[in-house]
Amino acid sequence: MTGARTGEKTPLEMLARLKGRDGGRFLPQDAHDAGERLFSDFNRAQMQPRITASLQPRLESRARAMRSDAAGLSDSALDARRRVGRALLSVGPELADVLLDFVCFEKGLEQMERERQWPVRSAKLMVRTALMALARHYAPPPPRRAIRRWGGEGYRPDIAAMFAEE
Repeated sequence: MTGARTGEKTPLEMLARLKGRDGGRFLPQDAHDAGERLFSDFNRAQMQPRITASLQPRLESRARAMRSDAAGLSDSALDARRRVGRALLSVGPELADVLLDFVCFEKGLEQMERERQWPVRSAKLMVRTALMALARHYAPPPPRRAIRRWGGEGYRPDIAAMFAEE
């Protein structure tokens, strides 16, 4: 994934390249994949704010125009909006804004630290925590163990004993 506007590496890709103290990856692969999935859904949902002014005349009332914005979206965009909403709800309000800024709006770690007045190098840990929570949301549920039998040991009657001649 490259930057949506510039073609440069995204902050998510740069974080995924970092090494941890043990020499392994700082960001697990499933957390990176979860960030990619959120970014993809965010773009598919057309949730990126518009930067330029629209020169098309508005002939309808403002309230009707706001309602019709969602009506003009395709089904896939509406589904993507629901997926983004569920993903952000699952990580909680504290981490949802971190994910939006880092993954969706592609803000760098330093910029996030300045805007939030966080200590230096703390954004890296917050982003990792948020991506790990997002990965848990996207992870498939654990398989349920099928019931092999209903009874315990010795629950079946001894058929041979039932028909044995005395």
